[in-house]
Amino acid sequence: MAFEKTENSSPFVRGFDLSTFAQATDLKKRILFTLGALLVYRIGTFVPLPGLNPDIIAEVGRRNMGGLLGMFDMFSGGALGRMTIFALGLMPYISASIIIQLFTVISPTLEALKKEGESGRRRLSQYTRYLTVLIALIHSYGICVSVMSFSATAGAVVIGKLFFVVAVPSLIGGTLFLMWLGEQVTSRGIGNGSSLIIFAGIVANLPRAVMNALEMGKTGDLSTTMLFLIAVIVIAAIAFVVFMERAQRRITIHYPQRQSSIGRGNTQDSTHLPLKLNSSGVIPPIFAGALLMLPATVVSLVGGEWAQMAAQYLSPAHPAYNIIYVILLVFFAFFYTAIIFNPTETAENLRKAGGFIPGVRPGQHTAQYLDTILTRLTVIGAAYLVVICLLP
Repeated sequence: MAFEKTENSSPFVRGFDLSTFAQATDLKKRILFTLGALLVYRIGTFVPLPGLNPDIIAEVGRRNMGGLLGMFDMFSGGALGRMTIFALGLMPYISASIIIQLFTVISPTLEALKKEGESGRRRLSQYTRYLTVLIALIHSYGICVSVMSFSATAGAVVIGKLFFVVAVPSLIGGTLFLMWLGEQVTSRGIGNGSSLIIFAGIVANLPRAVMNALEMGKTGDLSTTMLFLIAVIVIAAIAFVVFMERAQRRITIHYPQRQSSIGRGNTQDSTHLPLKLNSSGVIPPIFAGALLMLPATVVSLVGGEWAQMAAQYLSPAHPAYNIIYVILLVFFAFFYTAIIFNPTETAENLRKAGGFIPGVRPGQHTAQYLDTILTRLTVIGAAYLVVICLLP
């Protein structure tokens, strides 16, 4: 029989048919809503706190945005260096989420709330918001103290002590607005609202970083060979991240034999359980950075000679900072993986459904088998996160 080839017979061609995308009105609305929300966020990173001299703040930001403050400024999309209403970013919300998730493992009451379904999750979300306000209050007060400390010589604050009255509520309100905006992107946009806001803040600094690198190459501060080497490392790192994030271990699952509907005897259904190499995703780097921000804020509040020494240890250039950062990365890689995947619960669900792993007895043996595989995968995933996060 002659096989007639049509112009649009290839599924590859049909996959890139723009008319199909044009008909997806709900998807277009979600994408446009997400882009609009990110635009609002970027505009907010340029709205300064009331009572500040913007020229002096810009100069101070250029001089002091190295080390730890530079990293926090990157997470806030440059808002911290410009001292805007979004200077805190989502760090207080992330810190509150860490604490609540830790207590869901420790506290039986919160653990019971987590298992109550949608109503329990709403209660936990409410507790997270309350804690966000408290942490944002501490962070905002610390920022105001720091600004006032160099205002005595630089003259950055033009309204005196009244700055605390207007700046602290502005910073807390900015964080709460970003928290609400992230939730809106999650529900009405394309999802992962908080991660997208943090990602947008980081990406916003990339053009300036590229231009600075090219300018250094033009002036001779960086050789052409070094610029080429940096470009190669960046491309290789991106390819490595994509490969590792897509890597997974597929565990074969068999289900009981059933009578075939076409009368050819019994058949056996098979599927697989995918376990990602990095099940925790970007959560460990974000959580580790957020936790390291807490002692830095306390140090800025206390002041004194020992506080300056502690600030040096908390600088990314110091080995102590990197050691603490690695420990937190590994801890949160295992901790968050344990939260999102429970081998005992998965094994019980498989047993109830009649599924089994070939060569492994159902029940406790299946749970131990899954736990062993997941632990080995998480070791590799944690090592991968350490390499990527320490590469800069």
